Amino acid sequence: MNAPLRIGLTSLRTHPRRFAGTFLAVFLGVAFLAGTLVMGDTLRASFGSMFGEATGGTDAVVRGADTITAPGEAQGVRRPVDTSLVRTVERVPGVAAAASVIQGAGQLVGADGEPVGGQGPPTLAGNWITDPGLNPYRIAEGRAPARPGEVVVNRGAAKKGKLRIGDTTTLRTPDPVEVTVVGLATFGGQDGMAQVTFTGMTRADAERYLTARPGQAASIQVRAGPGVSQRELVRRLAPVLPDGVEAITGQQSARENTDMISSQFLTVFTTFLLVFSGVALLVATFSIHNTFAIVLAQRTRENALVRALGAARGQVTAAALAEAGVVAIAASLTGLAGGIGVAAGLQALFPAVGFPFPDGRLVVKTLSMVLPLAVGVLVCLGSALLPALRAGRTAPLAALRETAIDASGASRVRALTGTALGLAALAATLIGVLVSPSVWAAGAGTLLALAAFVVLGPVAATTAVRLLGGPLDRLRGVTGALARRNALRSPGRTAATASALMIGVAVVSLFTVFGASLQATMDQTVSRSFAGDIAVSTPSYGAGGSGLSPRLAPALLRLPEVDTAVGLGRGVAEVNGRGRALTVTDPVALARAFDLGTVTGSLRGLGDDGIALTRSEAARQHLRPGDRARLSFADGRTDTFTVRAVYDRSELAGDYVITRSAWAPHRTQDSDTLVAVTLRRGVATDAGRAAVRQVAARYGNPEVQTRDEYARSSAGGIDMMLTLVYALLALAVVIALLGIANTLTLAVHERTRELGLLRAVGQTRGQLRAMVRWESVLVAAFGTVGGLGLGAFLGWVLVRASDGGSDTAFAFALPPTRLAVVALVGVTAGALAGLRPARRAARQDILRAIATE
Repeated sequence: MNAPLRIGLTSLRTHPRRFAGTFLAVFLGVAFLAGTLVMGDTLRASFGSMFGEATGGTDAVVRGADTITAPGEAQGVRRPVDTSLVRTVERVPGVAAAASVIQGAGQLVGADGEPVGGQGPPTLAGNWITDPGLNPYRIAEGRAPARPGEVVVNRGAAKKGKLRIGDTTTLRTPDPVEVTVVGLATFGGQDGMAQVTFTGMTRADAERYLTARPGQAASIQVRAGPGVSQRELVRRLAPVLPDGVEAITGQQSARENTDMISSQFLTVFTTFLLVFSGVALLVATFSIHNTFAIVLAQRTRENALVRALGAARGQVTAAALAEAGVVAIAASLTGLAGGIGVAAGLQALFPAVGFPFPDGRLVVKTLSMVLPLAVGVLVCLGSALLPALRAGRTAPLAALRETAIDASGASRVRALTGTALGLAALAATLIGVLVSPSVWAAGAGTLLALAAFVVLGPVAATTAVRLLGGPLDRLRGVTGALARRNALRSPGRTAATASALMIGVAVVSLFTVFGASLQATMDQTVSRSFAGDIAVSTPSYGAGGSGLSPRLAPALLRLPEVDTAVGLGRGVAEVNGRGRALTVTDPVALARAFDLGTVTGSLRGLGDDGIALTRSEAARQHLRPGDRARLSFADGRTDTFTVRAVYDRSELAGDYVITRSAWAPHRTQDSDTLVAVTLRRGVATDAGRAAVRQVAARYGNPEVQTRDEYARSSAGGIDMMLTLVYALLALAVVIALLGIANTLTLAVHERTRELGLLRAVGQTRGQLRAMVRWESVLVAAFGTVGGLGLGAFLGWVLVRASDGGSDTAFAFALPPTRLAVVALVGVTAGALAGLRPARRAARQDILRAIATE
């Protein structure tokens, strides 16, 4: 064993408690990172196995060859196939069986009258396939549907809706259909495909409720005969398929389904968690750096003696890094075990909160272990590098001095460097969000702003602590004054300790400001665009739900209390070769219920071949009123439409508008996403809502809200997102508080003799505890105030960058109450972090403390 490693190990054995905070910081960061990676690998493997098992009997899938995808959508609309093609496929040599798959949106209503699912994952309905080799679902209880109105429900959906065999309920397709549950099914051995709900109907019912016209199916599933491979089956099917229809192997279909789940959910979810792992590790970096800086500063005399005995600079630096390396490896290896525990805990927790984490063993891949281990070690060694280099520069003559105290603080070079970084951050940010909107420029400005805050920390620490600690002199007397002076003793240390908390509070503040701005944007959008009084709506986010019946708006229009009722349907088509979402509605009624701004042309004459679009899309497509546009639909048809109107706003009305009669030849399952209702003059809102709710109850009982309620519910997902963000960021805040507690503990050890003298001249144990606690509060307050300022600035940058990259006008909002709560939590947490160091300081024996060197 070489000398530096031996010295490092000896130091660790002598003072193991000094690195407890470092160990915990690395452990928590690595455990979170490893748990996220293991969970992602397990979910991907579980879904792959589930799809592989469920589609094991399907050897080929016949489907439309082309898809139309609108911007912002991960999955496009595919051309349907004729069910008559089944007979053609069955005659192909090597085909054992073929079945058409009719599928659409269908949302069950539970026993309590509430819809099942819909807040995210799709709610599907389709025909029940009788061939067990081609049906991915298996009857677990009951039987298959045989008569009109009978359905099979996946067991997970039945559990959520508290539905049992024999129960009668409503299925929104979106028209309400009364159905009787005759069977419960599983998918790939699970209660369902994640949170997706499925209702299996007879083929006749599926054609009646899920398609625009009989004879259309989403795809055809094919099973091969003995001795025919999947590739060979696809090769034989290709010659008999019409233009625009293709055949793929069952394995490719299963792989596409797995990739779809991965891209739409798993990748986003795991990336989201990895971001917070990165934040936690960034916070840990500051805590680790501070710990090593203090410990090595306290060992100045010891390092000088080693130098005096002949050790080279490199050996002292190597000994410090060896010390850090041992802590890093031990904490990272323990963190890997903790990460597996985190993934196992999530596997048990997810089903309890409604997400059916697939059964099976955890999948632990090599990369998921090596990457967190490497990151943990590099973070720890990187954080200890500068203190180690500083220790290596210790002069042998320092052995003649008393134990050194780290007095690093504000220097002119630091002040100039920080100011330059701040100015560069401001310039890059203003260019990125105001002059020439650019996410890259805004991101560069954000990184520079973070660097400026860190560099200027010691410069600002002196002034900030004096201002924040000023009231302590009056409120706590000598105890408060001593706490403030202790915090001012080493501005560099105070800044480094507070920086960890500052990063955590800044990210919390960033999401708080951005969430409040999104809510303000939604309120602004509804207030500016929605001119109606009542909104009948579907879930505001996710792919779930079945939409609203297109017959609801005409039914509401017949009410004596209603002046206008207009439904907004949705379609997809390629406009001059570009996939775009279409709003299907009555354009004249749309103009009465929504504020479209200035309209060029006329919305009255759209007819069957006219289209209206926003001014921004018209400029993008180089179209003006009177010009012609080529629209290609998912059914394979292409028609020429005339631009008859151009309007200003698109937030709720959409970018493209066509009439229902123009959409009818190309529609599949017709539904509305929103019905806007304007009441007659003199009708009270409560009376109008009651009348609308009574009619809406006959169409599946959708949500009926006033305009203000609709605006609040539209932003409902934001509060859910913020709750998740706060829960995840709690880890970063905990690591920051561990850093504060560890710094104070080391500072108490450093000031043992001083504390003993204070006790000797009359300071009580209570005063000593209060002094240490108030020092912790001042450090936390400095970090919290800096984090609030940085977070608010970054929130403004994010809002303005989003505004520049979107047609929607984003509103910037600072939520004072929420930010005040964040500030209170940060300061309170600082007080809690100081409890243990304060108790430890107060328990010291006076005479032993005075005798300490």
